[in-house]
Amino acid sequence: MNAPREAFMHDKIQALQLDAPAFIAVRRDIHQHPEMGFKEVRTSELVAEKLSAWGYEVTRGLGGTGLVGQLKKGSGKASIGIRADMDALPIDEATGLPYTSCHAGIMHACGHDGHTAMLLAAAQHIAEKGEFSGTVNLIFQPAEEGLGGAKKMMEDGLFKQFPCDAIFAMHNMPGHPQGHLVLRDGPAMASSDNVSITLHGKGGHGAMPHLSADPVVAGSAIVMGLQSIVARNIDPQQMAIITVGAFNAGVANNVIPQTANLKLSVRSLDREVRTLLKKRIIELVNAQAQSYGVTAEIDYQSGYPVLVNPIDQTDFARAVAEELVGPERVVRQGPALTGSEDFAFMLDAVPGSYLLIGNGDGASGGHGACMVHNPGYDFNDDNVAIGAAYWALLVERFLPTKA
Repeated sequence: MNAPREAFMHDKIQALQLDAPAFIAVRRDIHQHPEMGFKEVRTSELVAEKLSAWGYEVTRGLGGTGLVGQLKKGSGKASIGIRADMDALPIDEATGLPYTSCHAGIMHACGHDGHTAMLLAAAQHIAEKGEFSGTVNLIFQPAEEGLGGAKKMMEDGLFKQFPCDAIFAMHNMPGHPQGHLVLRDGPAMASSDNVSITLHGKGGHGAMPHLSADPVVAGSAIVMGLQSIVARNIDPQQMAIITVGAFNAGVANNVIPQTANLKLSVRSLDREVRTLLKKRIIELVNAQAQSYGVTAEIDYQSGYPVLVNPIDQTDFARAVAEELVGPERVVRQGPALTGSEDFAFMLDAVPGSYLLIGNGDGASGGHGACMVHNPGYDFNDDNVAIGAAYWALLVERFLPTKA
């Protein structure tokens, strides 16, 4: 009689569960010693030492603190890249855990400690027990959190030194059941651009506004006008976000200031929409400023592009996910996310796929359900074995020993 599907556990997960305690300890050590983007010196050293001990050829200094561990087996010509991020966030930890961050104002609030531990666990298994023929490139990336570490690694020759036929990455996601895998082909994460607008007016006494050119009034009109771009210029079936996160001007209630400054976050899930948003924001800001008798200085910084998962590589990643954890634990086409991820730069250069692993939904005591970028967040250690098993199985299926 066949065992019920719920009782099934892939042998890769069973094997990685035996090794998991050691890598959970590594994860907690990294968590306790977080490092900001491009400053991951200790973490990079730890990763390099372990990869070297397992027989990987380690290349350091890509993107500053980034590194690649390369392993070749057999005569296969194909190559695969797998990326994990290593940086922390400027947040004061409030978890109260025994392995709480020992650096005030810095914590692993997004789970990059867990992503690194999963790939390290996979690296050991791949080196010691992996059955594949070809080249594995394990990419440990710095500075994902807004600093573009992926782009910096590429500028330093990542894919020229380590060409990959496909590249993959995984991020934990609170709100999904622990260990469930979520995939999506097409646009999966939004682009993210930052805009700083400085309005130059003519200051004066609050009792005599007619003698001034008020940048506060102009800025207020701009804040409201910007929302009309989403409402009236963007196809209602497309996603677009313009958020004014900061509006700073003046210090006194009876003084009209000389300048005002607005800071915007602009996001979309379509490259053409992204271009249109930029065009209309610049046009509207300049026109509104002129109509109120002030001038606008616009600093438009293009950040991360839309992350687009190609269908073929995502179908492959889905098949591996269903083989590993079963179809009932796989979301084949999850919703697109309005957050951003600099793995998008890598996917613009090499086909591949970016997937999610559930960090917990609160169904079992609430662990893992706290959203990322929160002082109370912690990576779910039960995912170390599953995430590592996924990477190990992905390598074997992508680089089979028999064609």
